[in-house]
Amino acid sequence: MSLMAQRGEGELSADHRSDGFNSDEHPPRPHASIDRTVRSLDRQISRFLTSDRAIWSDSTDADDFLVAVDALVATVRRVDPLAREDRPAADRADDLLHKCMLRLEEEFRSLIGNPCGAAFDSDGEESDGDEDRIPVAPPLTDNDFIIHSPPSGSVADLHEIAKLMAGAGFGRECAHAYGLARRNFLEENVSRLGIRHRDAAGASAGADELEGEICRWIKAVNVAFRVLFPSERRLCLRVFSGLPAIADQSFTEACRGPALQLLRFADSIASGSSSPERLFRLLDMYETLRDVIIPELDGLFSDQLCSAFLSAQAVTVRENIGKAIREIFAELENLIRRDPAKAVPGGELHPITRYVMNFLRAACSSRETLEEVLDELDAADVQDRPSSPLAIQIAWIMEILQGNLESKAKIYREPALSCIFLMNNVRYMMQKVRDSSDLAILIGEEWTQRQAARERRWAADYQKGTWGKVTAVLRIDSWSTPPEEVMRGRLKMFDVYLEDTWRTQAAWIVTDDRLRAELHAAAAAIVLPAYQRFLDLYREKNVRHSPQEVEARINELFEGCRES
Repeated sequence: MSLMAQRGEGELSADHRSDGFNSDEHPPRPHASIDRTVRSLDRQISRFLTSDRAIWSDSTDADDFLVAVDALVATVRRVDPLAREDRPAADRADDLLHKCMLRLEEEFRSLIGNPCGAAFDSDGEESDGDEDRIPVAPPLTDNDFIIHSPPSGSVADLHEIAKLMAGAGFGRECAHAYGLARRNFLEENVSRLGIRHRDAAGASAGADELEGEICRWIKAVNVAFRVLFPSERRLCLRVFSGLPAIADQSFTEACRGPALQLLRFADSIASGSSSPERLFRLLDMYETLRDVIIPELDGLFSDQLCSAFLSAQAVTVRENIGKAIREIFAELENLIRRDPAKAVPGGELHPITRYVMNFLRAACSSRETLEEVLDELDAADVQDRPSSPLAIQIAWIMEILQGNLESKAKIYREPALSCIFLMNNVRYMMQKVRDSSDLAILIGEEWTQRQAARERRWAADYQKGTWGKVTAVLRIDSWSTPPEEVMRGRLKMFDVYLEDTWRTQAAWIVTDDRLRAELHAAAAAIVLPAYQRFLDLYREKNVRHSPQEVEARINELFEGCRES
């Protein structure tokens, strides 16, 4: 069967009429005349087909070739492939037409693969170029790139080739040639932006390497979806003007692969470890998918099947990243639970508290995105929940942290030091909540009030446990004054208690200056009045510690140092 019959005469004729050819204008001619026409066109066209030089390197040659091929197409349309006498001419014409299409495809690839002339700079501003130029991105070596476009004459040549190939029934081949040339070009540019294929080994990359890869991916997505792909879309519409279906197919073949390359990279990141340090870059990727890729897809891809496929892929990747973010919070909970039950010296702030609170504070800077991610888990129950899923998640982490800290406090032998440890950590937690408006809103004022009450209880327990026995030796009944020897003995005992307390608790640590001052003031308020009243009754001038010295000793506590 002839090439024309294989491609469908009805389709061929319809395309051809749209290009200004009408078979009704050319009534069937005797087969001898058709045979002579085909032989004549063969001689005209063969000199171009056998030439090693690009036809479009010479505008005259290009015009002559187009005219000859146009005439060949018109002749093919007049041939009846079912007529026995026309079969040799039909076969010869089909063979010649096929060779012409192969050469046109080759010329098309050559033209589309060599854009030249700057039209836009990296900021997207037009330069002083031809108004008809279509911005097409060149290979990129860094982020300061120049957008190139073929000259308007080259675009016109490409359009003529595309129109002729489509009219001859080779529109799909033309679209494939465009897609192949531009896809390789775009994939190379995406790779030059720093995006590489990630296998299972790449998923275990170090934190610094991974962060660099994600930063490059975000930049590559913005360049691809806001510069490279739109420029390709505009070029397709000009090259395939009047051929919307072929334009859509060409653009899809060119951009579908690079778009999938970017989506697959993101999906490979989502399947990595659940280390909490990855949260912030995953949030950046989630926002990039939500704000850049998904909104841009529908506008770029007119092909409904491709658009639906890529959109579904992008949504799936976004959901996978959302799942990875939720798994990070679960891993944070496990990290707190697994933290070794080891006491820190001096009852100071525990590293796990600093780590968790700084993590939560930083996470809340992306509060809206986290709310969206956590909402995906139980979207159907959103209206029935008394508070947001993020607030519930953070409250749960804080509860786990507090339980962990209370377990660690039991390790200390001195109950007073346990109180200092708990106060240090809870004061830090409250301060971090106050310093972050988002965290404060999520946690709520009631939580802060509960923690403040707990801190006051621990402070009272500390004062009672530390200074209760110190002031007990100074207590004198109002109705009788002990003998002088008893008073002297009590004073010596007070001095011993004071020195022991100073020697021990000067090595303890209260990290918050305000809390330290509050504890000093509370201790002085308990000890100094009792000591002064005792001295007033004892009337001994040669005492070891004056009230001022006692106060100084108290103010030296919780500095984390020992007497040399």
